Amino acid sequence: MLERIEKLSDILNESYSQKTLSSALGTFFKDNFGTNDFIINLEHSKEITTLNYSFPLYRHKKCIGSLEFSEQNADLAKFLDICSQFISLKIQNILLNEKMQKDVNYHDTMKNIAKIIETQYELKYIIPIIGEMLDKFFEDYLIYIFLRDENTGKNILSYPNDCKDDKILSTIKIHEKNELIHDGKIYALPLICENKNVGSLVAKSMSGEISPKDKEYLEQLSNQMAITINRANVYAEILKHATLDALTGFYNRRQLEERIKQEVSNAKRQHAPLCGIMTDIDYFKNVNDTYGHAAGDLVLKTIAKVIRGQLREYDIAGRYGGEEFSILLPFTKINEAQMVAERLRQTVENKIIDISKVAPESETKNIKITLSLGIYEIKENDSEEDLMKKADKALYQAKNTGRNKVVINND
Repeated sequence: MLERIEKLSDILNESYSQKTLSSALGTFFKDNFGTNDFIINLEHSKEITTLNYSFPLYRHKKCIGSLEFSEQNADLAKFLDICSQFISLKIQNILLNEKMQKDVNYHDTMKNIAKIIETQYELKYIIPIIGEMLDKFFEDYLIYIFLRDENTGKNILSYPNDCKDDKILSTIKIHEKNELIHDGKIYALPLICENKNVGSLVAKSMSGEISPKDKEYLEQLSNQMAITINRANVYAEILKHATLDALTGFYNRRQLEERIKQEVSNAKRQHAPLCGIMTDIDYFKNVNDTYGHAAGDLVLKTIAKVIRGQLREYDIAGRYGGEEFSILLPFTKINEAQMVAERLRQTVENKIIDISKVAPESETKNIKITLSLGIYEIKENDSEEDLMKKADKALYQAKNTGRNKVVINND
């Protein structure tokens, strides 16, 4: 008996999660008592099992769950009479640590969602970031984000790319209140800011019912999301009438498209060469995920500064969206544009970016990144859309053949 207690003590000391504890105890009970099947069944996630023998676990005379086995024997029952309190205490400690860690993760998620709006205003960029944050926080849930179409009033799926759950789709058509649906495993929340419904957040549990604590987390996160989305909508409306991207100082997408039209028209009228370059920061998502969005913003600013330093006074640069930049090179042939692109690629590759001030908690202080670039020289029969479209095609090829390279589209 004493040897078994010592082995159990070692297991309890070494286990750091419910999963590792359950696995280690399962092996222990099998080796020492011949049990074939074993689970820890807690009150907050009570499962219906087919196991025959259940031994209750208590905390201050209140049952918090049970140890369940495929069969019972006197030796096992005697052992549990002595040691179940130690197992119960270990489970309580694990649950407390997980709760504390989840609270920390929750506040980090809230802070990161609030931080997004400081530098980003495009919903197609914001929503995937928020969705990934929530997926990471709610590991056992499927997260869906719907945005309200102002013209139709319908909720349109924005994250992830697809939803095949008819229960969710049927419920979300017209959604104005927090509600638990379908056996308590789906929780739908409207995203409301300033009395305006901007969409819906839906969480679907892949195991037990959604707990009251997780409902509280979801409600608070949905409030922060609604504020972020509403501000993005307001900013987007304001920026329709602006010309510059707030983060980089380059032309924004709308103004860039106007300049493309002008430059294509000028090139055709003067029979002058015109090249377009599309660039994309390689593995930019990894920068955000690893070092935070402040580091990502610093990378974007740094790349913009490098691009500006490589261009002539009459060249044109714009932020096409996210981590993509577009460059127009008037009076430039394809071989000259290739030299510009290659020089830009090498400069970025050799650039060391100090992130210590924006990510002080990171052990990494300096990072390096690379660019992929695609080039196209407009032809006489091309439309204004063809210039960047065909440059983007070359960029796609660069990214799919190794990245950190320049590819020319000779279409």
